[in-house]
Amino acid sequence: MSDLSPVPASAVVRVDLPQQPYSIAIAAGLLDRLSVQFQDVGLTGKQVLLVSNPVVFKHYGDRAIAALEAANCKVTTAILPAGERYKTLRSVSKLYDVALKARLERSAVFLALGGGVIGDMTGFAAATWLRGVRVVQVPTSLLAMVDAAIGGKTGVNHPRGKNLIGAFHQPSAVAIDPDVLRTLPAREWRAGMAEVIKYGIIWDRELFERLEAAERLDRLRDVDADLLHHILTHSCRAKAEVVAKDEREGGLRAILNYGHTIGHAVESLTGYRSVNHGEAVAIGMVAAGRLAVKLELWNAEDCDRQTRSIEKAGLPTHIPLALDPDEILAALQADKKVKAGKVRFILPQHIGAVTIADSVPRDRLREVILGAMGNG
Repeated sequence: MSDLSPVPASAVVRVDLPQQPYSIAIAAGLLDRLSVQFQDVGLTGKQVLLVSNPVVFKHYGDRAIAALEAANCKVTTAILPAGERYKTLRSVSKLYDVALKARLERSAVFLALGGGVIGDMTGFAAATWLRGVRVVQVPTSLLAMVDAAIGGKTGVNHPRGKNLIGAFHQPSAVAIDPDVLRTLPAREWRAGMAEVIKYGIIWDRELFERLEAAERLDRLRDVDADLLHHILTHSCRAKAEVVAKDEREGGLRAILNYGHTIGHAVESLTGYRSVNHGEAVAIGMVAAGRLAVKLELWNAEDCDRQTRSIEKAGLPTHIPLALDPDEILAALQADKKVKAGKVRFILPQHIGAVTIADSVPRDRLREVILGAMGNG
């Protein structure tokens, strides 16, 4: 197929939190109807700080501003560099500077127009500006649509670890327009597919089987409208259901970190440059799957099914050979999910269900890391 067909239907997924429930709206053309979204959540006529990166803003900035102005909003823009390595307190400080200059009050709304990096930083700035203002997420990457924009996790990276500085701050609304994926770079599409596959493994067997049955997953143009709609709605629903049961990661929500433990170590040790987040998660899922097999929690056949789906999505399955296994083990100890000095792993039991393990033998973990590097 040469072009992406229109999504066959719109959908609304509720995130049923007791204190601040909100909706994830999914519909083609939604970017141009933000005025309706703002009216629905009572944000019409507010000061809005629209945060984006140069590439996304070039494609969609004017349309977003026009839609917000149709809601009688006074729009101020802040453009931050693209890339995980810019997800820092320094970048967030620039948002504070813009907010101060624009005299944004507590009634203001921060709006993230971009991928996961922009969403994380905008959410964190909103959580901390004047002790908290509202935020709306308008994700433009697949990864942000199915994961980063949902659930209220916000934050920035520390030089020694990913997302070590942050806050929980739920959005007032999430608006997903699948049409914007047309301009998404192919590598970023593949990165998002890692999170989609993750949901299939941890929560939604039907989603995984749909992905497994697809001829190709590595290019948007080969994913038909029905499958794209299924990917978006099922992934968002999986995230929403988990978050509604455990908003602040007291227990169940930890399963959303499947593939992220080793993945975050790979990201940080490569300086957030050569391996992007989705690629790191893919590597981490393969490693976690093999670890589960070694610990006799999972069968080798399902582990191979996962690996084949990751490969079909054009994602890497091996840790870069340039990395030192001992440095990876050390980086795991700096992960924010460490509890009582023990690294917490999410390990699959069967497709659609995982378990939380915090007593993984170090020798087994080292074996898996060496194997994932092709050294054993």
